[in-house]
Amino acid sequence: MKTFYNINKMIKQLCRKNELMTEGNITQQIFLFAVPLIIGNFLQQFYNTADSIIVGNFIGSNALAAVGSSTPLINLLISFSQGASVGAGVIISQHLGAKDRKGTHNAVHTSLALALILGLILTIGGIFLTKPLLLIMKVPPEVLPESITYLRIFFGGLVFNVIYNMATGILNASGNSKRSLIYLGYASLINIFLDVIFVVGFKFGVEGAAIATVVSQLVSATLTLNYLIKKPAPYRVKLRDINCYKRFTSDINKISFPIGIQNMVISLSNVFVQTVINSFGAITMAGFGICLKLDGFIILPIISFSMAATTFVGQNFGSRNLDRVKKGMWVTILMTSIYSIVIGSIIVGFADFFVSLFTNDNAVISSGKLAVLYLCPYYITIGILYSLAGAVRGVGKSIPPMVILLVSMCLFRILWVKFIYPIFGTIESLYILYPASWTIGMILMIIYTMKVKWLKNKEALI
Repeated sequence: MKTFYNINKMIKQLCRKNELMTEGNITQQIFLFAVPLIIGNFLQQFYNTADSIIVGNFIGSNALAAVGSSTPLINLLISFSQGASVGAGVIISQHLGAKDRKGTHNAVHTSLALALILGLILTIGGIFLTKPLLLIMKVPPEVLPESITYLRIFFGGLVFNVIYNMATGILNASGNSKRSLIYLGYASLINIFLDVIFVVGFKFGVEGAAIATVVSQLVSATLTLNYLIKKPAPYRVKLRDINCYKRFTSDINKISFPIGIQNMVISLSNVFVQTVINSFGAITMAGFGICLKLDGFIILPIISFSMAATTFVGQNFGSRNLDRVKKGMWVTILMTSIYSIVIGSIIVGFADFFVSLFTNDNAVISSGKLAVLYLCPYYITIGILYSLAGAVRGVGKSIPPMVILLVSMCLFRILWVKFIYPIFGTIESLYILYPASWTIGMILMIIYTMKVKWLKNKEALI
């Protein structure tokens, strides 16, 4: 009965309005803040994955390979905007923690101005760079036309994705992680509905899947931005005030630029690895594409807890509560570790089932299962890595995590492909580099947080 009461209490707290996390139970606050993020990220990944599921089952393996091979490129071009969102969130959370309304206002409106500029650049750049990048990736001729079609339509609506991510970053920084979840739920349902209509009903092929995704992104961006305009809060948006305020542009870029560069370079290294995987043919491409989609789902709670750590640390660092910062970091590590062990065991144990959701092609299922078995058991390493990185970013230090992630997930992977892979020449020797790179990153991040004084008050950006 007591357990039931506690669960019911937590659900009620989850459903009520979020508050700043500078006081109260640390474990509960981080968990309740992270849950909507997890659900929201799941929904976002699901409506992206819905394209693959429907395309794989109703069009064929080549179309599935086209959508799957697009993932590294999509990540490459949106990764910088995600860095901007994280940087903005750190600045906004610190000003909220310090109860600086003017600073919060200016940081919010600078963030949206940067999102609009960046979104337009990425949209135009993505459309024009699609074919050259796919050719560089050595996408097989039988897959190339559909890959080009899917990506160009997707990139045509990329500005909506960038604006939504920034608006969500603003809400997350305030401690309100639920509102964007609600709107994302609407968008997810719309995407699935349109996927069925366009792909299954009208037989539009990969074009239909891409259009459905763009429309759903437009919906989520519009709803989230509308909420920010109407919400009577320190982070309320006034369209006429959207501007690149000089000081805040500098502060946001100080954090965003390293994260953005980090994300882009890591994504570029993944494109590099994908290029080698493509040389194994469409079946392997499709199988690995399925693994990437599953990986996207699995890693989302880890990313969500990392984001929760960044917001929690940012707010408490802004209020100069360093003891809560340290405790919040350890709580996050514990949560991600438990999750990683449980989910890794489930996915490995039921690998055939999860892979077969995307296709009924036995060859593709076998290929996808192989990739899953090499990646999924080792998520605890990336969980610890991301938790520590999220905490460090919360105090405004984005360069150390950037360097560590670039060394482990970029430089190491490139060197592996150049010097280790040629020795074996097998697909397994490519798959194993992922957990190897996570482990190296984890070790380096642990050394940094233990040996470096990264909690000095003078590092605050406010």
